[in-house]
Parts: sequence; C-alpha cells; structure tokens
Amino acid sequence: MPTEPVTSEPAPQETGPDPLQDLEIRLLLRGVFERYGYDFRDYQLASQRRRVRQCLRDEGLETVSALQDRVLHDRGALERLVAALSVSVTSLFRHPGFYRAFRERAVPILRTYPVVRVWHAGCATGEEVYSMAILLQEEGLYDRAQIYATDMNGSAVRQATTGAVPLGTLREGSSCYMLGGGRASLADYYRVAGARAIFDPGLRRNMVFAEHNLVTDRSFNEFNVIICRNVLIYFNRPLQERVHALLYSSLGRRGFLGLGSRETIRFTPYEDRYEVVDWADRLYRKIA
Repeated sequence: MPTEPVTSEPAPQETGPDPLQDLEIRLLLRGVFERYGYDFRDYQLASQRRRVRQCLRDEGLETVSALQDRVLHDRGALERLVAALSVSVTSLFRHPGFYRAFRERAVPILRTYPVVRVWHAGCATGEEVYSMAILLQEEGLYDRAQIYATDMNGSAVRQATTGAVPLGTLREGSSCYMLGGGRASLADYYRVAGARAIFDPGLRRNMVFAEHNLVTDRSFNEFNVIICRNVLIYFNRPLQERVHALLYSSLGRRGFLGLGSRETIRFTPYEDRYEVVDWADRLYRKIA
C-alpha cells in the first residue's frame, strides 16, 4: 500500500483557558448528554470553549453554569447550543481538488456498479451534498445513485432540504466548481429567488436527508461511498477512532472514503484496511 506523507494537523487555537470555566463546560456537556442524549463530551475542548463563550454572549449570560440552567429548562436554548457546538461549516465544491480527484479516480470504478449508494455524514446545510449530486449528474451516475445526507443538527438538516443557498456564496462556488472539473456552468443548476439561489429540484430526487449523530447512533446501511469531511477534526482521539469504526463498518467492499484535508486514517486502527487513492485530497478505498 502506498505510504501517505505525514502532514501537520493543527489543533484549534486555545483562547485563554480558565480551569473553573472548563469544569463548568464539562458539567454543561454532561448535563446535555444526560438530559437530551446529545454527546459532545469527547469533542476537542479548545473548540468547544470558543463556541460556548460565543453562546454565552449570544444568550446574554455571564457564566457557563447559568447557560447550563437555561439549556436544561429551555428546549430553544438547547437547539441554539447544539447549533453552535455542531460546527455547521460548508460551501459549494469545498476544497475543489477533492472533487477533481473523485471524478478522475472514483467515478470510472463507480460506473461499473448497478447502484451507487453515497452517505454524506455531517452534511451541515447541504452545499457539499448538492455539489456531489451535480458531479454525479455530469458523470452520468445520478440516475442510479442514492445519496443519504445526515447531520446531528436538526436545523441544519431542515435548511439542507430546501436546496437554497445565499446568492453571495455563488461566486466562490462557481470558481470551485470549475476547479473541481465542472463540465458546464454552475448557473445551469439553480434559479435565483430574491437573495437566494435554489437548486434544480431534480437534484433532490435521489436524496434523503435525516438527523443522525455520529457519536451515538449506529450504522444504518451499506454504502459504496462515504463522505465525512471536516468533521473528525473537532473530535478527540478516542472519539475519532469510534467514528472511524462506524464509517468502516458502513462502507461496502472496496468502497470509497473521503475525509477532509486535515483528517487522516494514519495512526488509527483502520490504517491498514484502506489503500490511498489520492494522498493530497484524502480519498481512500477499503481493501479489507
């Protein structure tokens, strides 16, 4: 198996840790898990610290203990906290090199399959899901594809089902589409409605959106492709390994796995169970 080059994976920057506040954050996350079942306890503390502090500002509160009290008694406050902690960051054809690598290295193999099942794990508001649908459409695979797009953030999933994105994101999205090997114009796939662009409803016909928590939920199907990009970087090492186990068990024989540019299978129990398809763009294929 080719050896993947070692790259640095910068951890989220610390922003003035406070031991007492960190204790309160751990108690907050424990309370959220025991009360509602959302498990953020093994996320990177530095990232959670920043997001909890922003939540304090948004809620107009002084202490994490006050935030905990509000969240445990107010479902709306919980939803706002989950939205803050679940990191719904995405964009159209994000990191276009991945899409070019997928077109060149995975698509020729997927063309030999009668059905192509794709799981976008951690889909956020759906921009990358629609990006993949466009790619599969252009490569003649969408009619036999089924895309399952999931996220733990219910509000993000609801936004994704609308197929709408802000018009302001389209300039960068169009550039990334072309860099990712686009065969037409991104404008061919949406219509403008006020300040939003709405994707062609035909792109939705083979999509299923649902809530699914990578931390606590189990596998729900077997897939030919799993895309889980820029999710694992927010987890600590034990949680990363648990999620890798879920992804591996959900991936069919010789299936493809796509990770984010700062994520890797190196130094995980699954390192020897994949071959590297593209080093730079984190595309792997299951071999065991």
